Amino acid sequence: MKKIFRYTFALVMMGALFSLQSCEDYFDLDENPNLVNNPPLATMLATTTQKTGLNSQRVANITSYFVQYLAGPVAGGSTDTYQVTDYTSTWDALYLAMADIYDMKQKGIEAGASDYVGVANVLMAYNLSLVTDLWGDAPYSEAFVSTTLTPGFDSQEELYNTSLQLLDEAIAELSKTDSNVLLDPDSDLIHGGDKENWIKTAYALKARFLNKVSETSSYNPEAVLSAVDNAYTSNADNATMGVFQTRNPWATVALNNENLVLGGWLSEQFVEHLKGTTTGVFDPRIAQITDTTITGEYIGTPNGVGNVGSASNTVRDESYISRNSPLSGDESPLIIISYPEVKLIEAEAALRAGQTDRAYAAYLEAIEASMDLLEVDPAAAEEYLSDPAVAVGASDLTLDLIFNEKYVVTYLNPEAWNDARRYDYAYEGFELPANADLSTFIRRVAYPQGEASKNPNTPDSPVLSEELWWDE
Repeated sequence: MKKIFRYTFALVMMGALFSLQSCEDYFDLDENPNLVNNPPLATMLATTTQKTGLNSQRVANITSYFVQYLAGPVAGGSTDTYQVTDYTSTWDALYLAMADIYDMKQKGIEAGASDYVGVANVLMAYNLSLVTDLWGDAPYSEAFVSTTLTPGFDSQEELYNTSLQLLDEAIAELSKTDSNVLLDPDSDLIHGGDKENWIKTAYALKARFLNKVSETSSYNPEAVLSAVDNAYTSNADNATMGVFQTRNPWATVALNNENLVLGGWLSEQFVEHLKGTTTGVFDPRIAQITDTTITGEYIGTPNGVGNVGSASNTVRDESYISRNSPLSGDESPLIIISYPEVKLIEAEAALRAGQTDRAYAAYLEAIEASMDLLEVDPAAAEEYLSDPAVAVGASDLTLDLIFNEKYVVTYLNPEAWNDARRYDYAYEGFELPANADLSTFIRRVAYPQGEASKNPNTPDSPVLSEELWWDE
């Protein structure tokens, strides 16, 4: 791919973001007078950190239907029911971000700016993981060079190993003390220029990636725990992005729903999980995730069925994404990876390693940290934590309990689909959506038409029930 800078928004003083444009796709080679041909590293940092946060949400807006956080408001929605769907815009957004990240890394290398090189590696590893966890094989090794317009597709396992290598390289670069250019705190929209937090995020993502392969022979729980030991220690470390043109994109979904452009309806599966119908204990986080209906209840929408209330459109007779939630309010940051998730990764790995006391302590800490993050009333949080269905003791902790808690912690995060696939969708009460196109749960998405039309190396899409390499 021809090297080209695609820096598509400008910052006003103090790092405020006021405009965002984009190129059509990552094969677009036309000259564009709106593109900045030699942006400073600070501008590149703002662009890449913002795009990464938005890409996390874009992918979650697909996968949240697969894990039944969300459900379509009308019967037979394509994402709801596992139909082949064209996600060209998501593919393009991911590759545009990675092209920008690649250029920032090259400029950082030329400038001796090891801090920027390290951050670029973290961002690349994350965006690349989003690509391969959706589609499997994908372009990377030939994607950002000038020798071909039709890059080959690296294998899923190669991309996984590349992501881990990028994180290790990021840690090494960020650990240097002689960077010629320091991270600009106003332009770093994820960690505000705190490179120690970037190192923690590299380790947090490494723990996530290493834990993802729990169904393979290469899984090493001790390696997962080693990464956790160097990752987050509180919610203050979370990797979040909270700079938007207008508002958090989930809040935009909620606002559109209020204006009868329907979307963002919570799945019956998720609502019943939080209500305790399937888990046996009422979860107070529900009040910080969604609002009650006009009758004061929490009612979810069955996937594939659409509206089941008394009206043909929304009159708050079912539960939706809420602008009152710390996760989806107008100014709420998007969470890329969080301390509660890291603690549940620790709990799972420790349990698999036979370290039951460590696993149980991490499990309880994850729940408490999640309650704090969602601003749950402390008394309600304590009641939940002390419920016998939750406070089971170290000897009775199970993977089921850990996965059930992680299902709540990763609400609206793309990582939830990786967990669902690893767990074989074994959440209590989890069923295929009505009128599903598949006879089993979805495991991947089809290659986008936009890529297939330009790149003859694009593989034929397998059936959507075919597992990725780490899911077999």
